[in-house]
Amino acid sequence: MNIQKKGEPNIAFINDEGLCRIDLPDFNSRNLQILSENNERQTWSNEWEFLMSCIAMSIGLGNVWRFPFTAYENGGGAFLIPYIIVLFLVGKPFYYLEMILGQFTSKSSVKIWSSVPGFRGVGWAQMFSMIAVGTYYCSLMSITLVYLFNSFKKKLPWSLCLNEWKNNCLNSDNNLNNLTINYSNNSELIKSSAELYFRKTVLKEKDNINDGIGWPDLQLTFCLLFAWLCIFCVLAKGVQSSGKAAYFLAIFPYIIMIALLIRAVTLDGAINGIIFFIKPNWNKLFDPNVWYAAVTQCFFSLSVCFGGVIMYSSYNEFNHNIYRDVMVVTTLDTFTSMMAGFTIFGILGNLAHELGSDDISTVVRGGTGLAFISYPDAIAKFTVLPQLFSVLFFLMLYILGIGSAIALAGGIIAIICDQFPKWKYWHVVLGTCLFGFGVGTVYCTPGGQFILALVDYFAGSFIVFCLALLEITGIFWIYGLENFIDDIEFMMKKRPSIYWRLCWAIATPLLLGIILIYTIITLTPLTYSGIYYPDSAYAVGWMLLSFGILQIPFWLIYTFLSNKNQINLLETIYSAFRPSDEWGPRNPSRYAAWKQFKEACKKKRESRTSTKLIQFIYVLFGNEDKLV
Repeated sequence: MNIQKKGEPNIAFINDEGLCRIDLPDFNSRNLQILSENNERQTWSNEWEFLMSCIAMSIGLGNVWRFPFTAYENGGGAFLIPYIIVLFLVGKPFYYLEMILGQFTSKSSVKIWSSVPGFRGVGWAQMFSMIAVGTYYCSLMSITLVYLFNSFKKKLPWSLCLNEWKNNCLNSDNNLNNLTINYSNNSELIKSSAELYFRKTVLKEKDNINDGIGWPDLQLTFCLLFAWLCIFCVLAKGVQSSGKAAYFLAIFPYIIMIALLIRAVTLDGAINGIIFFIKPNWNKLFDPNVWYAAVTQCFFSLSVCFGGVIMYSSYNEFNHNIYRDVMVVTTLDTFTSMMAGFTIFGILGNLAHELGSDDISTVVRGGTGLAFISYPDAIAKFTVLPQLFSVLFFLMLYILGIGSAIALAGGIIAIICDQFPKWKYWHVVLGTCLFGFGVGTVYCTPGGQFILALVDYFAGSFIVFCLALLEITGIFWIYGLENFIDDIEFMMKKRPSIYWRLCWAIATPLLLGIILIYTIITLTPLTYSGIYYPDSAYAVGWMLLSFGILQIPFWLIYTFLSNKNQINLLETIYSAFRPSDEWGPRNPSRYAAWKQFKEACKKKRESRTSTKLIQFIYVLFGNEDKLV
């Protein structure tokens, strides 16, 4: 191992006029021995692969079917105000934070907690959420594949009622308009063939799960297997294969989306749907539910706090310019959400027009209903090439979903490989995909959508706010804001602006804390399509939530016990909240340079005479160089 000798310039500061040069001594400590073991880590072939991968991860189903309905339900155009505010106060800061953590350490979302060992349970809880979300996310891909394959049929199968539905079914095909008035006036009794096809043919959905969830459907199971096979093929060789696939996964959906947008805005009644989508309801701005919806949409749209962002950035070169990538991805995410909203509501406007209704709200559904009922219902009425537009839409949906699912699976794989570095990478990928497929079959049952909603609520939504608050508290209030800023300076050769500091230390944790408290106060029993779950299902849900949350105290206690050789109890506790020897850059030579740089920063801070509060305020506003 080649380490710089005393008197040689620090490799991190060559050609950098903004930082002083530091002489390095011989660094033969145990730290470098730790870092030299299993030091090799894959990196992206070029910076574009990383950017494309982040786009493919962050631009997903949340943009296409979650954002349009959430915006409509929370004030239309007025929703954009809280959403953009939340984007700047929570979304961008969190995305930047996780990119920095991954790139600085070149480690997974569990290993980064060597910065605050007592908080490593946050990383394990995030892994649990990744498993929960990743398995049900792929089950949605299996439904998408069913629709995609059936879109090639001469007649779209959801456009006509089956004989057993005749008493309460309206053909989605435009050739039958005679029941339009009945449908609009008795929508609870008469359902479209698209809705009945989704619930009775594709899902074979049960009315409730009081007597169990049933057995997996063969068609959905095979489609689920195909989805996981795609994920395995992309991830089998690590970033060398996923990086190449990212170009297609990131760019191709936009080609389809633009084509669908052009078609949507040219349909009769489309303008009414778009106006309905963006028309502001200003009274909603003062509704706390709207701000809660903005935060949840921002989190799940950008895919932060699940480990994917940290995982992707950990494959970067140490000095890569991630600031630019953060700005590109977060801005593009918002733009895509708006474009998807115009497309979806343009088509829904046409659907309302075909039904002879001026009320767009009668044809709007949220979540899976928007993708698998409202859109197929509308496309069945197209007189020109409905099969083509159906193929394009569901192909786009599948590619968007796979891009996000790959990031979720990749995050789990990165954690396992970091914990067991001697295991063959493709073996871990295969095991993860087989496990994901096995768990995913639960969602292919007649009661699968009930379970999906339960898992999403308890293991994929509520818990994320807790973990996000702990993550940002652990980094900026325990490891320390100035410590983190020093690390950024070492890596990127510049210190972050006041905007990032204020968000990281004050605005983001404060807003997340308020949202978490509000969520707990307004907590109501979960329902699916207005149907309450049996008590046993609620018990399972709370067990899932408890298992995730209990990772935090469990690993904290484990850390205390691991440090029991300390002098006294106080030292044991203290050591659990200070960086371990594994914290820092992965490269041994760079680690040595960083340790020397941190030592110089520490001496500079120790020479200050100001109080801790004054120092914090100066650092918060970017004036730490003025402290004496």
